[in-house]
Amino acid sequence: MKEIKITDIEGFRFGNAEYEDSATGCTVILADPGAVTGIDIRGGAPASRESGLLNPLADNSSVNAVLLSGGSAFGLSAADGIMKYLEERNIGFPTDSGVVPIVCASCLFDLALHDSRVRPDSALGYQACLNAEKGIFREGSYGAGCGASVGKPLGMDHAMKSGLGTYALQMGDLKVGAVVAVNAVGDIYDPDGKKIAGVYDPESGEFIDAVQALTETMQAVNLFRKNTTIGAIVTNAALNKTALTKVAGMAHDGFARAIRPVHTMFDGDSIYAMSNGSVPSDINTVGILAAEAIARAIAAAARPQGPAYGLRKAE
Repeated sequence: MKEIKITDIEGFRFGNAEYEDSATGCTVILADPGAVTGIDIRGGAPASRESGLLNPLADNSSVNAVLLSGGSAFGLSAADGIMKYLEERNIGFPTDSGVVPIVCASCLFDLALHDSRVRPDSALGYQACLNAEKGIFREGSYGAGCGASVGKPLGMDHAMKSGLGTYALQMGDLKVGAVVAVNAVGDIYDPDGKKIAGVYDPESGEFIDAVQALTETMQAVNLFRKNTTIGAIVTNAALNKTALTKVAGMAHDGFARAIRPVHTMFDGDSIYAMSNGSVPSDINTVGILAAEAIARAIAAAARPQGPAYGLRKAE
């Protein structure tokens, strides 16, 4: 098993676009020509689009793109720009009236960090697709991670900057990767169990335990609008929608390893699992690698490059 770049997984293109001055953006995953996709939503407050199509009982064989976006539910409109981009290229589900691009989307809440009147929109979604063509894709405070932050039980004065992270693994011909925008209410831990970001005390310069802070302030602080971690697994494994739904669920183990607390009612934690490959694979192997990739991608996101918008960064 070896580490690879997520862009080494064939059949997927990744692009970011952001309104940098307003601390918000979006990330698109384009699937050529389409990817079988499942989803597992664990958080209590998701903002999503077309997620019903990913139910194994739904009559949908593939999606053309997945959008990860800031802007809370407003950011779902960025998917319109992705649909426009795909329709112009005659990519989508064929009908007598033309193609209908299948674009799934999930959003995180970054409106509290900067100018809440500016959110990812159709134009930004379209630009993200153009950037994917050019290979413009960066980790850190870019794309869906532009306005991301972590460690918020005591408010933004104790929060830290996070962003967008990726990690990918290869085992033989099998490739499994993860891209995650980390906007969690809790603390972030690296694969060795070391806390690397979270609730921060600016006076002492030390971390405060997010679990303790959250339980002690549960009745006093309104946290619902400031969180959600969203991500996607991409793989060349030959799996159907039911199997990919299970992989997405197993990938949430990576969330649990790296984020504490996780899957609260204040979060909309969601993971997609996408495949357009033909490599014969065991679902357990893919799920195990997916959880590992997710955990390491979260750690990468907790050490963001790019603007911090007044928040402290992890060392």
